[in-house]
Amino acid sequence: MSRKCDYDTVEAAFRKRVDGRMNNLTKFQINRPAHEVFEAFVDPAKIGNFWFSSSSARWEEGKNITLFYDIYNAEVGITVHEIEVNKRIFFQWAGEENTVTITLKALDEATTIIEVNEEGFQDDDPALLQKIVDNKEGWVYVLSCLKGYLEHGIHTLREGLVR
Repeated sequence: MSRKCDYDTVEAAFRKRVDGRMNNLTKFQINRPAHEVFEAFVDPAKIGNFWFSSSSARWEEGKNITLFYDIYNAEVGITVHEIEVNKRIFFQWAGEENTVTITLKALDEATTIIEVNEEGFQDDDPALLQKIVDNKEGWVYVLSCLKGYLEHGIHTLREGLVR
């Protein structure tokens, strides 16, 4: 049995608003303690094992950070607005309205639920559906690489994405 996708219904489902802005929420379970998951993002030496190649400095509240992606000869800036050690990171992409909140919820001493919520998508953007899908794909990929790195020591997954 084949199902036809109703794009109007799918797009309407994405139009959930949080504080007046569109958001995209991605969640994963990582079988590692919250402090290890937190350090993987904020430590410039660790982020290269699953996401960007490196970052210009340790992520701290109020800092502007440059993230480098060597394989694509690219870089992007972020501003870290808030940090709650081992619990929450809130940052904004440079030159964009979108903000990202990374929340860590310890289920026990060895298991963490990570939630990445990106907000700022405009509901009147004609390319909204494609932007939401691309964003979800990106965060699922990042968190998959994070899981591989922290749970199994695999640090080469991030270079496997082909577009």
